[in-house]
Amino acid sequence: MRTIVLSAIILLSSSLVFPTGAQQSLDALIGREIGSLVETYKMLHAAPELSHREEKTATFFSGQLRALGYTVTERVGKFDRPEWVGYGVVAVIKNGDGPTVLLRTDLDALPVSEKTDLPYASKVRTKNDAGQEVEVMHACGHDVHMTAMLGTAKMLSELKDQWRGTLIIVGQPAEETIDGARAMVKDGFFSRFPKPDFAIALHDSPDFAAGTVAVVPGYALASSTNLDIKIRGVGGHGSRPESAKDPIVLAAQIVLGLQTIVSRENSPLDPAVITVGSIHGGTRYNIIPDEVNLQLTVRAYKEEVRQKLLAAIERVAKGVASAAGIPAELAPIVKVSQTEVTTATYNDPVLTERLAAVFAKALGQENVVTASPVMGSEDFGYFSMGQKIPTMMFWLGAVDPLQVKRSKEGGPGLPSLHSPLFAPVPEPTLRTGVKAMTSAVLELLKK
Repeated sequence: MRTIVLSAIILLSSSLVFPTGAQQSLDALIGREIGSLVETYKMLHAAPELSHREEKTATFFSGQLRALGYTVTERVGKFDRPEWVGYGVVAVIKNGDGPTVLLRTDLDALPVSEKTDLPYASKVRTKNDAGQEVEVMHACGHDVHMTAMLGTAKMLSELKDQWRGTLIIVGQPAEETIDGARAMVKDGFFSRFPKPDFAIALHDSPDFAAGTVAVVPGYALASSTNLDIKIRGVGGHGSRPESAKDPIVLAAQIVLGLQTIVSRENSPLDPAVITVGSIHGGTRYNIIPDEVNLQLTVRAYKEEVRQKLLAAIERVAKGVASAAGIPAELAPIVKVSQTEVTTATYNDPVLTERLAAVFAKALGQENVVTASPVMGSEDFGYFSMGQKIPTMMFWLGAVDPLQVKRSKEGGPGLPSLHSPLFAPVPEPTLRTGVKAMTSAVLELLKK
């Protein structure tokens, strides 16, 4: 099914490429393109690919940009696992002297079984990194992101008389596994391509109505760090706990102790989250195991807070074990992932204020919202070079305004990102995304 649908995408991809004529207004250009963009979105939605497997999606995305006159480099990205191919796409178009702006979209989908009942719903099944067969869905809206980016690329290729400088469009793989941006940086992104003066991205949102955008100055999304704790004890018979060192009891004490790090060691002015998402240990009712394994995620905005949390987690785990009489050679082993980690997303306040004004002019002030930061995570922050490059990610409303209104009035809740029911409203969402992103670039690269 996936091959058939993606073949259809490639065959129909020329629908986005039109002869260049006299320059028209941005609204008129978007109006001319919107039908083709909606069809492209539906085709992408029906043909999702998992992280580290975005080959056909990247091929399609590259072909579209190449047809628009961009210089395209494919397969950018080096992952820690050599069997994973980096399907990153970098497209560059130069239009005289001026600043360089980077626009980024993500390419990958999620192992989610779609339940939207849409005529273009995904029916794709494939194998994940563990070799398990799973269903796949664009449940985080990366199909919206890609389509909006292609629309923006088209607008800017048509409006070259209105801007000058260099535009870089990045199609990033493996956002959902938060290792794609880092893989592109590792593959020499900042040395192989022009260094950006600004970097911008959008993310669709189920919290805002289609036709609107939301901005967040400063920290917008948290850093994310995954870690494992192996709690070791001394196994024995369930009827004789006194002859064992029960790692299940230790695990329970450690889980509770970890929460006091956030509530009693961290300032409430510096948001932080420690969540234990997985506990595994034991095999039978009456056997005390000798090992329990925990999996944690840690979220924070500031790097110093993140480091403090990680140090405290190890201290609490080992301290609880020591207090229970666990010898030093059996102390818990805390392993911080070096791959499942990403930096916080920080929106440069000056850039955010500047673009918020642009959005208000393009969309109407009533359609631009100032939102609050969230503890979710993104790896877009790697394109900021440690906040040396001003970056900004904004939220793109994707839900029928009437549904949003009913939900706020106590009606049915709205499906969240990653939900099998998440279904953006294509036409107004794409129209707004293309207009907002194009307007932002025209501002930053204005003559």
